Amino acid sequence: MKNLLDIENWPRKEHFYFFSQFDEPFFGVTVEIDCTEAYKKAKATGASFFLYYLHKSLLAANQIESFRYRIEGKEVIIHDSIDASATINRPDNTFGFSYIPFNEDFDEFVIGAKEEIANVQASKTLLPSKSGDNVIHYSSLPWLKFTSLSHARHFAHKDSVPKISFGKLFDKDGRKYMACSIHVHHALLDGFDVGKHVDLFQELMNN
Repeated sequence: MKNLLDIENWPRKEHFYFFSQFDEPFFGVTVEIDCTEAYKKAKATGASFFLYYLHKSLLAANQIESFRYRIEGKEVIIHDSIDASATINRPDNTFGFSYIPFNEDFDEFVIGAKEEIANVQASKTLLPSKSGDNVIHYSSLPWLKFTSLSHARHFAHKDSVPKISFGKLFDKDGRKYMACSIHVHHALLDGFDVGKHVDLFQELMNN
């Protein structure tokens, strides 16, 4: 389900109209996420660390309303919930885009995610059979300890979907960290919103 945002009474009304005119309205930041406790819990329970942190990020995004905003024409809609469209690596070193439904329960989320991963890895198609803008575009680069990241963009295609990427797990001062890059549409979100997501994601990774 989705609802319309009342733009005319939205405190960010002027920001929305201003940044909507930009050729490149996305901005991005890269932060380090402390994964020490999350990695321990995933390994102790036999869970996939990738699915563990993907679920925590998606859980955080669903709790922040602005991460569920999307632009449709001249309107802003609010999705009740958002899912994950994550890149899935294949044995031949290519990848495919997936559609993984969100579920607050991690075990239920894993069931759907594993089924979708198996489908993507068994196919040769790039795009998922089901898609929409009620997702976050996720990607993982487990080979790279990056400090910044940019995205391929088709500017003729109107896009307002957040993009979150994760880097290589690395050790520092006896703890485990991972780069997390977050790109969002500035007509919909500001640095404050991104900061809320980072803080909540870190909190969920710690618990």
